[in-house]
Amino acid sequence: MAADVPKIIIAGAPASGKGTQCELIKAKYGVVHLSTGDMLREAVAAGTELGRQAKDFMDNGKLVPDELIIGVVQDRLAQPDCAARGWLLDGFPRTKAQADALAAGGVAPHAFIVLDVPEVLLVERVVGRRTDPATGKIYHMTYFPPESEEVRARLVQRADDTEEKIVVRVAQFKENCAAVEGCYRDVLVQIDGTRSKDVVFADITLAMESETIVAAAA
Repeated sequence: MAADVPKIIIAGAPASGKGTQCELIKAKYGVVHLSTGDMLREAVAAGTELGRQAKDFMDNGKLVPDELIIGVVQDRLAQPDCAARGWLLDGFPRTKAQADALAAGGVAPHAFIVLDVPEVLLVERVVGRRTDPATGKIYHMTYFPPESEEVRARLVQRADDTEEKIVVRVAQFKENCAAVEGCYRDVLVQIDGTRSKDVVFADITLAMESETIVAAAA
């Protein structure tokens, strides 16, 4: 794999803004944006040996074992587009065991970006989310309210978007992320995710370019 292409891992709790930042990073730097779900689906669709094994677990409603996920990730990172353009691993590794396995396979990121957002704000962001079933558009009752009473009347809340469930998910993320951070201490980039998406992205850009991960002219 080329030494001069960006190799980035990004982590963030639910509602941290990670998805938005992934899109911005991809657009600016041209890296291949990869999530484990997408990679597993691609491997299954391609009919690879690892994909066939993963499909057996997925079809039976079981979690795909770490060793299979690691294999799928390593195979994907070795593809020509990742070698030529660099990659952005979205939300993976999630555990220290996964990080150790990636390292053993020779996968070493230039940066491990963590979006820091206090739990109280994550809860507020999640609990206020609503979806318009007619259009699929996502609103927030505080930050992005519906434009009319007609729309407001038909909005629905996802079953997972409750305070009880988000608190559990955030706790799990924090516990796992702390262990993963220890594996990437030398390349750890912590970003204040409480601010606007543009300010957050400006900090990510500054951090990446100050570390010479990518050329400033990219």
